[in-house]
Amino acid sequence: MSLIKKYFPLTLKGIAMGAADVVPGVSGGTIAFISGIYEELLDSLKSFNGTAVKKLFKEGFGSFWQHINGWFLLFLVAGIGISILSLSKLILYLLDTYPSLIWSFFFGLVVASAIFVASTIKKWSWDVIVAAIIGTAIAYYVTIATPSHTSEQLWFIFITGMIAICAMILPGISGSFILLLMGKYEFILNSLNSLKFDIILTFIAGCFIGITSFSHVLSWMLKKYHNATVALLTGFMFGSLNKVWPWKKVLERQEIDGEIKILREANILPADYTALTGLPHYAIWCILLAVFAFVLIYFIEKMANKKHKII
Repeated sequence: MSLIKKYFPLTLKGIAMGAADVVPGVSGGTIAFISGIYEELLDSLKSFNGTAVKKLFKEGFGSFWQHINGWFLLFLVAGIGISILSLSKLILYLLDTYPSLIWSFFFGLVVASAIFVASTIKKWSWDVIVAAIIGTAIAYYVTIATPSHTSEQLWFIFITGMIAICAMILPGISGSFILLLMGKYEFILNSLNSLKFDIILTFIAGCFIGITSFSHVLSWMLKKYHNATVALLTGFMFGSLNKVWPWKKVLERQEIDGEIKILREANILPADYTALTGLPHYAIWCILLAVFAFVLIYFIEKMANKKHKII
């Protein structure tokens, strides 16, 4: 019981990460960053190495479990899994029914997160500024890229898993949105629903290899080039704001298998959106919800600072 009490808040953070990862354009890595568990998550993931294997076979499972920070990963992954299984349909329903309101909430969340992450940069210099610009440019390009049709062979599914899972732990870069861009978002979801085990296991294998290897790189960058790496992550967040801008006008859509797919859309001002939809007070509610999200992240950050050391 004491173990559950100790790690229950971690499960709640996992639920928040899972809910964010379900939405194309919002990153679970952002939630991990602002809740104070980002560095511990990276360290736990990179502990899957040769030393872990030696401990498992020579010192036993207990030593192995302690080395990989097993309870931390177990409760966090449990929260993510619970969220994906229980909240994904609700979030997607809300996005379909109240898109501007939900995107407003995410917009406020990402803005507050980006400001908070930027505040952890200890010293600004030319290389840090360049890193922030590069991060912003990369994330912005990702948001305007057009989804494409790609191979359904297992080798490509493996690569897709590697890339998507890496994006999921990067603040500002959505793994589900990367799947969408690679033309595999619905394909993976349908494979899960249809229990196509060859595709599911290949995708999971790609995710495992991707996240355990990439976590080493990212953790090394944070320790060796802390300010530049955090600036890069901050840029990812600011660049992703283009995707989560609440007010949009559809420029191009296409009907595929009886469903309407939006291919291109443009950001517009609240006044233009009001004129387009005929909802005069809708923009006000969107702004209020964005402010609420901003304030919410502020309080989460304050609470996290009391319990965790942020990067």
